[in-house]
Amino acid sequence: MIIGVPKEIKDHEYRVSLTPEGVSALCRAGHEVWVEPTAGQGSGFADDEYRKAGASIAGSKEQVFEKAGLIVKVKEPLLAECHLFRPGQVLFTYLHLASLPDLTRTLMDKKVTAIAYETTEAKDSSLPMLKPMSEIAGRMSVQVGAHYLEKTHGGRGVLLHGVPGVESGKVVVLGAGVVGMSAIRIAVGMGAQVTVINLDVERLRYLDDLYRGRIVTCVASPAAIERAVCEADLVIGAVLVPGAKAPKIVSRSTVSRMKPGAVVVDVSVDQGGCFETTKPTTHSDPVYVVEGVVHYCVANMPGIVPRTSTLALTNATLPYMVRLASDGVDRAIGADRGLAKGVNVKDGLVTCQGVAEAHGLRFTPIL
Repeated sequence: MIIGVPKEIKDHEYRVSLTPEGVSALCRAGHEVWVEPTAGQGSGFADDEYRKAGASIAGSKEQVFEKAGLIVKVKEPLLAECHLFRPGQVLFTYLHLASLPDLTRTLMDKKVTAIAYETTEAKDSSLPMLKPMSEIAGRMSVQVGAHYLEKTHGGRGVLLHGVPGVESGKVVVLGAGVVGMSAIRIAVGMGAQVTVINLDVERLRYLDDLYRGRIVTCVASPAAIERAVCEADLVIGAVLVPGAKAPKIVSRSTVSRMKPGAVVVDVSVDQGGCFETTKPTTHSDPVYVVEGVVHYCVANMPGIVPRTSTLALTNATLPYMVRLASDGVDRAIGADRGLAKGVNVKDGLVTCQGVAEAHGLRFTPIL
């Protein structure tokens, strides 16, 4: 099979979907790889490295799409790229279609088989290709939040660690999945007062044992969320319902009662966000203020640490790429129910229930 690696064009997206080492692995498996010029430059991989690994450097993005049966990306295609798709082509990338109705319908119209990294499951029901970027985004969320808490960036002027005689900042983490766990780790390491809110009591019990009293755990309820958020200096939105829109668990009314200059980092913005006041932003224009609260809602946070992100992503995605290319899509998804769950759109039909429900479209099971 011919695999195509286009250059990402989302704002400040410096990741690339495949490293030269990944190209080498695909070529050894008998496949052909075409890479758009400078696709890996932002992650520190030159075209010559791809050539030495066995890839062909295309003359243009258009040639990549013309040649390839399997297009591998990092982020969802922008609508400006979608005219390049052809019926039967396979797209393998982060999609987050539940928050993107226009892209969903375009991929349906193009009859593309669109497989999402974020809904593909391993045998233990974990999300192996979402996990590495969630780890990075979770770690970054506290770092970014601390930055915007500085007065010169519109924040309250709070140092998360505090100093002797002055209390440390209060961080609330909404959700204790991979993003939340990663955020907790960094916030605790920075010396903040950390409260984590989650529905699963067993998860909270695990965290309580892990941190030995250094965090406060709380079962999610509207009253508990409102109380904690209103007392916080920094709130991390880390809520995930795989494949579906994130629930809005923090209302605008609650935001209006937060401390002036408090900061929200909504990592769940890819799936629509868990704050009523969330709207997607970009690295070029990352924050806005609602009710006196600074909101950071960038939908591709790991894109600005591309070297780390690209290496971590390829580690997770490469085995699936080899399988899709070697077995073909139908055989690959027929043999792996977890991979089948990654198929969001196929033959003009929506095959992910969360996406169908988000847009009022008919759901057609893939298996």
